[in-house]
Amino acid sequence: MNMKRDFLRRVLGASVLVLGLGAGVAAYAEDEAPDALIKRLSSDVLETIKSDKSIRTGELARVVALVDARIMPNVNFQRMTASAVGPAWRQATPEQKAQLQDEFKILLVRTYAGALAQVTDQTIAMKPMRSAPDDKEVVVRTEIKGRGDPIQLDYRLEKTPGQGAGWRIYNLNVLGVWLVETYKSQFAQEINAKGLDGLIATLAERNKANAKKG
Repeated sequence: MNMKRDFLRRVLGASVLVLGLGAGVAAYAEDEAPDALIKRLSSDVLETIKSDKSIRTGELARVVALVDARIMPNVNFQRMTASAVGPAWRQATPEQKAQLQDEFKILLVRTYAGALAQVTDQTIAMKPMRSAPDDKEVVVRTEIKGRGDPIQLDYRLEKTPGQGAGWRIYNLNVLGVWLVETYKSQFAQEINAKGLDGLIATLAERNKANAKKG
């Protein structure tokens, strides 16, 4: 069970970081279809990882810099964090919301940085997308193909209006498990026991422990 959980976390980590390493987001955002966005980002990232030794070896500073520079235009991280926190998000102060987003991002980056070292000769296969032209939320389904069985990797995206309009990702499904739901159950237990400040403290402690482990 632990080996399976570790494998899932590695795959989730690769997928999370894949979202943030694509180039030229702004040039495509407004008129790019959601499946085209995922295909481009996935292809760009696989090539980036294969050509960048520091990323393949999980060099944290390099990964963090890339995530900070590229992930936000592609992912609605506030929605992802709010969904993981659940109903308590509505009662959170602006300071608590900022802390939750910061600690959650660090948790994901530090937990999953090692996943990038696992990328070798994988390719991305796109599955047919079921959606209507006026849909505001869609699911894009893909498979990661390489050694062993294909890995299911699906994305939930929303269409954002206004300036910088385009498709943004807010959840991921790996092997039938949605990322946000995975953390939601963990966060709910912490909030029920210790409140929002307790959850923030727990995330901060976990991040410090992960930093010491490297």
